[in-house]
Amino acid sequence: MSINRELSACFERIASLLEVLDANGFKINANRKVARILKELPEDLGQYKDDRKGLLAMDGIGAGSADRILEFLQTGTIEELDRLSGEIPEGLTALLDVPGLGPKTVRRLWQEVDVTSIEKLQTAIADGTLESMPRMGAKTIANIADSLAFMETAGDRLGIGIAMPVAEDLVARLQALSGTRQITYAGSLRRGRETIGDIDLLAVTDDVEQLSTAFTESPEVVKILARGETKCSVRLEQGIQIDLRMVEHDAFGAALMYFTGSKEHNVLLRERAIRHGLRLNEYGLFPEDGENGTPQSRGVAPTASDTEESIYEALELPYHPPELREERDGIEESPGKLVDVDSIRAELHSHTDASDGVLSIRSLALEAKARGLHTIAVTDHSRSSVQANGLSEKRLLAHIDAIHEVDSELKGIRVLAGSEVDILADGSLDYDDELLAKLDLVVASPHVALRQDPAKATRRLLQAIRHPLVHIIGHPTGRIINRREGLSPDMPKLVEAARECDTALEINANPLRLDLRDTHVRLAVDAGCLISIDTDAHRAEDFDLLRYGVLTARRGRLGPDQCVNAWTAKKLHAWLESKR
Repeated sequence: MSINRELSACFERIASLLEVLDANGFKINANRKVARILKELPEDLGQYKDDRKGLLAMDGIGAGSADRILEFLQTGTIEELDRLSGEIPEGLTALLDVPGLGPKTVRRLWQEVDVTSIEKLQTAIADGTLESMPRMGAKTIANIADSLAFMETAGDRLGIGIAMPVAEDLVARLQALSGTRQITYAGSLRRGRETIGDIDLLAVTDDVEQLSTAFTESPEVVKILARGETKCSVRLEQGIQIDLRMVEHDAFGAALMYFTGSKEHNVLLRERAIRHGLRLNEYGLFPEDGENGTPQSRGVAPTASDTEESIYEALELPYHPPELREERDGIEESPGKLVDVDSIRAELHSHTDASDGVLSIRSLALEAKARGLHTIAVTDHSRSSVQANGLSEKRLLAHIDAIHEVDSELKGIRVLAGSEVDILADGSLDYDDELLAKLDLVVASPHVALRQDPAKATRRLLQAIRHPLVHIIGHPTGRIINRREGLSPDMPKLVEAARECDTALEINANPLRLDLRDTHVRLAVDAGCLISIDTDAHRAEDFDLLRYGVLTARRGRLGPDQCVNAWTAKKLHAWLESKR
């Protein structure tokens, strides 16, 4: 685990311990905020070991947080965390991970029936101890038991590449019902986060019973968690929970904004509304007249509610797409034009059956042409990637000729001869410069030694970025989401070097990678660095993965001008030739 994530986990644990101890809510939220900031920070915190001023210069890091970060960097521990851990039983914090058990309930379990671990909770359910607790009914206990059973089989948060098709398939089936007027997914999935905790659906229906039945009786449902007139919840066989909320048509926009989040974005919007003498909630934007009760409960007409756009407009704000509604995103600055799927006109990282793909050069090129691309670069693996049938120098020379032959025969698309060349552990490339110069495009990627310390990883990648024949650094950290953390280089240094050398950094659109990650993209965009969005296609259907890379790009505020795949053929090829 990287230092950033270790520190983030420490601050998150401090917040959880404070909750169990019934501490001040402001202090709890402050620690959670720092945890989020550190988790998404693109640069390695290890470089701040003796730089308190540098830490204080970061948005959201105060003096107390900076001191605790320095303490961890210098000693490997945080005294406050150790002290808080000693104030509660050792197994108690594990109860906070049980779905449906909030900190107040965990505290009650501890104080009232001495349940201080998962094991004791299971025993308390089995022997009837929980039934003696006030407000702990049979249904609540059954739900806790079900959550414990689920925890034994549940894994990490679901990747967006699994969650999005599940949501889209369900939305399509429910949309086909005669009574469904509107339905879409919301939450972190709509914001394009790389992993999803659960899925939120929002619907307008003329037939609640029809929609509720179809939703709860879907064939993939393994557990119905709740079923009511406004909300139903189920658990699917993939191990994910889906909540369906049914709202009024006139309030759909307000509800979609509210349930899309993020929580921090919604707070900023509500504060803005208050300053304008308004009140914003999931039902709409209302005038604030000072009377008791909520405006909607008194029949007050909303100022805006049916669309998200109308609410932003009423608050005198630019519209923010869902991808730009995280804590790091302000609300007053216009997001500007962002890249979208239709912007992408070139695929610059793909594989054929010459290495580990399944399509021939011609089939790959025809697939790219059918999808409206003006350029496809064939970049099969280099010789060191033995597991991927990497090409020897002799095979690559023959492959270049074969690619150029297809390029000369096909009209309406350029087919470029490239290679995904391994960046070796010492920063050298897998082919010599004479051979690299014969290629139309070089994607240099790390595939081995992915546990290098940050300093070595930084030097290694800088060497590849500065190589005059390299166009793109492919999946720069080499991570696999939920499986492999990959390298933790000094991203600001890489970005600055890439900008100086006119080298593009890749967003690998495969949902297992999404590397660059969104925070790295934001860093690169702010620095004026070129970005490439590629599917790393190994088969025809892999071209469909483009949308995940685009979502990541949009979360990083990438516009089409900085995305080489969105350029015209003339501009793109001029850039490629500039490195030859």
